[in-house]
Amino acid sequence: MNQNYIIPNEWSIIEEGFDPNNVKSSESIFSIGNGAMGQRANFEEKYSGDTFQGSYIAGVYYPDKTRVGWWKNGYPEYFAKVLNAPNWIGIDVAINGEELDLNACASVSNFRRELNMKEGWLSRSFEATLQNGVEIKVETKRFLSLALDEVGAIEYNITPLNKSVSIEFTPYLDGGIHNEDSNWDDQFWNIETIKEEEDAAFIVAKTMKTHFYTCTFMKSFLYVDGKAVEAQFNHNQSNNKITSSSVVEVHANEKATIQKFGGYVVDRNHPKDELMQAASNVLEKATTFGFDNLLELQKEEWAKIWSMADIAIDGDVKAQQGIRFNIFQLNQTYLGTDAQLNIGPKGFTGEKYGGSTYWDTEAYCIPFYMATKDQEVARKLLEYRYKHLDKAIENAEKLGFTNGAALYPMVTMNGEECHNEWEITFEEIHRNGAIAFAIYNYERYTNDLTYIPEKGLEVLIGIARFWHQRANYSTLRNKYVILGVTGPNEYENNVNNNWYTNYIAQWCIQYALECIENVKVDHISDYIRIKQKTNFTDEELGKWKTVAENMYFPYSEEHQVFLQQDGFLDKELVSVADLDQSQRPINQHWSWDRILRSPYIKQADILQGFYFFEDHFTTEELEKHFDFYEPFTVHESSLSPCVHSVQAAKLGRMEQAYTFYLRTSRLDLDDYNHEVHEGLHITSMAGTWMSIVEGFGGMRIKDGKLSFTPRIPSQWKGYSFKINFRNQILMVNVCQGHTHFELDQGEELTILVNDKVVVVTPNNLVTV
Repeated sequence: MNQNYIIPNEWSIIEEGFDPNNVKSSESIFSIGNGAMGQRANFEEKYSGDTFQGSYIAGVYYPDKTRVGWWKNGYPEYFAKVLNAPNWIGIDVAINGEELDLNACASVSNFRRELNMKEGWLSRSFEATLQNGVEIKVETKRFLSLALDEVGAIEYNITPLNKSVSIEFTPYLDGGIHNEDSNWDDQFWNIETIKEEEDAAFIVAKTMKTHFYTCTFMKSFLYVDGKAVEAQFNHNQSNNKITSSSVVEVHANEKATIQKFGGYVVDRNHPKDELMQAASNVLEKATTFGFDNLLELQKEEWAKIWSMADIAIDGDVKAQQGIRFNIFQLNQTYLGTDAQLNIGPKGFTGEKYGGSTYWDTEAYCIPFYMATKDQEVARKLLEYRYKHLDKAIENAEKLGFTNGAALYPMVTMNGEECHNEWEITFEEIHRNGAIAFAIYNYERYTNDLTYIPEKGLEVLIGIARFWHQRANYSTLRNKYVILGVTGPNEYENNVNNNWYTNYIAQWCIQYALECIENVKVDHISDYIRIKQKTNFTDEELGKWKTVAENMYFPYSEEHQVFLQQDGFLDKELVSVADLDQSQRPINQHWSWDRILRSPYIKQADILQGFYFFEDHFTTEELEKHFDFYEPFTVHESSLSPCVHSVQAAKLGRMEQAYTFYLRTSRLDLDDYNHEVHEGLHITSMAGTWMSIVEGFGGMRIKDGKLSFTPRIPSQWKGYSFKINFRNQILMVNVCQGHTHFELDQGEELTILVNDKVVVVTPNNLVTV
């Protein structure tokens, strides 16, 4: 398989030439979404080759019963599956009676696919010779509307090149869909109604168990050389599918066009007994606009997003394409308009990992959304966890914790844990720390002092209670220890005293105590309400403090570094540089037993702690730990290269920072981990943004002010980005030798640049 076939372009993802081996990878890479739904870039027409059909609706899931041959108390009963939804994009095409199928054509040439990120649409064109000798040219374009987010639109053009032909278009809706990753091959959907009305078609289906009701819909129009054809569609339906067929006769070099509008309405947004009417209404709106006007609206909506979110890079097309691809996919996945939604690791591009929410949201995504949208979007993401606090307490109770201790799930759709690998489900408890850190990070960045007293403090108390109970006193060490955990580095399971876990546990307790005191002083009514609700006592807080002050951290005097965990130096410390490249990635070549005994680190672990709590350590300490651990890091987690890029930049190692940046920004485009066919790494894409803004731009918050330490890779002439900081938009433009700052409106803003005070006033360019 060609891992480097995407053509570099500043604003588009482009593939030229048809290679069946790349089809599943391209279906992921060219995926489209609008925050409410999304789909892999499957062909509209039939394709009999290897393909992964995927359409997804935000917030709709199925609790697939856990498949294990044993059981442990507290184990999740199900794994929440992102549901493959009824397919509305399908258009079967027959030309002179022969079905169009790129896997069966006599020849295919001039194949080109483009995902236009600037304007938010996907196109495909090719020429083909069918087995019956007909030569055709096909041009398609489709998008999922941001303006009407329940609707998508397709324009599919066929031009016969060598003879007059009869073309039968058969658009369809297919509810007989299965997830690729079903545990038991259960039926996830139940078809309730299939109906045709005024040339529109509808399938009302509900999910088994969770009972989400959806209506999938379509309506199509035919044209020849741009003129509308009064087509008679013949409708056919089976148990789970409805088709609409119509035939047009065209001469050589005449263009036959079908425009298809389709999409989903869901009972999350409409009464379940009115879904078909809601679908009719949205179809009426979409078809009144028409394909071209809806496409113009799409361009306008994307222009608004890019005006704030874009990062422009001068002089490096592959780096530019990489960052825009990451920003584009993040916005396709989550726009912050619906507080019930979150950011799944695969977004709308695949089914792996299930669930909609990991710790990735808090650790990586919130900074991106705070700076490129506004603080309300970030606050919604925090409130999502607040709404799940009772479930987090319930999750902890299942594991034997008491007194309102909260353990947030590793993976969830509704607040319940639904991750099914014991070494992660029970042991990767550091996720609790990221949720607390996000509250701290949000207040630090936005200066919104209302969230903690209103909602955040209850979450922090539940998390502190968990850490207090999860640590135990070691008489051997005369310290508190945390045993049997998995840190961010999932290549070490069931270890004792993972440094990152112990450190963030200590910090969570200290931060909760600090917030309790602050709320007591500044928000006494909230303090009284929360104290009554959670029943904390001074005695309890004293016990937390004892645990935090006496936490154990493994340390090597010989190497002068904190140890990943108690047994790290028992390993054979062979660096990645000395690893046989044919064994990479090791997770696809080695047994789990061999991985666990190796020194290899999947992702930043101790360095993740140094990233979060940078101001707790000196630059010299960072350098020492970076030099010790990075040589053992295989970066087989998508979340790893971005943290290393930020830290390499801080250390002034720009070549290394640039290499890590390219790896994170082009992780999927160049398929570094040989798994892009399964879907994209959406949440780590926010880390790519961090690599530039926090890494090269050196953006931090210091004493409530924006601070920058700008650096630039030698490969770039310049780069620029915008930051929404406390409702003021700051433009930063870094060139070789100087940096420009510009404020577009509002009041003057005092920032720090290389630790010196700089005042930026609206519409005045400041050069440093």
